[in-house]
Amino acid sequence: MRRIVVDAEDPGEPTRDHPSKHPSKLREANETKVHPKSSGEDGNIFFVGTATTFMDHFDQKVEGSLTRDIPIITTPHAKGCLESKGDDSFTKVEALDTYQSMLVEIKSNGATSKKEPAIKVTAMPGEHVPPGPLSTANDILKAVPPTNGWMVELGHTTQYHHVEGDFETNYRIYISGDTLMCDELKEIPKIYADQKIDLMLIHLGGTTIPSPHIPLLMVTMDAKQGIELLKLVCPDMTIPIHYDDYDVFLSPLSDFKKAVEEAGLSSKVVYLDRKDQYKFKTTWTDSS
Repeated sequence: MRRIVVDAEDPGEPTRDHPSKHPSKLREANETKVHPKSSGEDGNIFFVGTATTFMDHFDQKVEGSLTRDIPIITTPHAKGCLESKGDDSFTKVEALDTYQSMLVEIKSNGATSKKEPAIKVTAMPGEHVPPGPLSTANDILKAVPPTNGWMVELGHTTQYHHVEGDFETNYRIYISGDTLMCDELKEIPKIYADQKIDLMLIHLGGTTIPSPHIPLLMVTMDAKQGIELLKLVCPDMTIPIHYDDYDVFLSPLSDFKKAVEEAGLSSKVVYLDRKDQYKFKTTWTDSS
């Protein structure tokens, strides 16, 4: 498994505006859909993970502000885009194919434990376009780029022994990404059959192209597909996201809420308004 080592005490400057000081922890969430006025308003950034270079995930302002040597984990398609900008190309882009993993080790100079915190990032399947003639046409025209999801595992590893399999998971988060319900997703409960998925962040909204008024193509899950994925993956808790940020959504959150209630799954779903938080704790016993 490939690895990135991040120095928690000196991660480097993530943005080009180079604020003189970053807060030691993230600020409380703001009720806004816009960027902060300056990067110094937020905690520091150790690495970036993105499934696509679509503007709703990686817009021009974000792209322009990041330093070119910040580590980025993404898809092979997005890697090609990010590295083909001439002198302005990103230089530390790691691409993961489906089910490939990368370990992000959090180095701390003052650590006294033999264990170090780490994040395991695994690329998960995803499809924007349903199978059939539309998919065939898109393969030729390349109008809609590939997408994926992520499995993000918070845990720890032995201190830089670089031994395969030395990572232990304490909390597992599945991020569906902008995908439709597809056959490839049915492999997830098989691959993680003996591994609990603590939290699922599910992208909903039924995103349509070119717009909800002319819904020629739906590229993300609506309420019906969202319930299907929830039943398939069976996470301990689910938080719906990505359903009202733009004017391209055909399926409102209320549709999903109704479907959740009808399925008897209300205790398994948390709905967060802007500024709301969902907190959890992950710890391990240090036997060193």
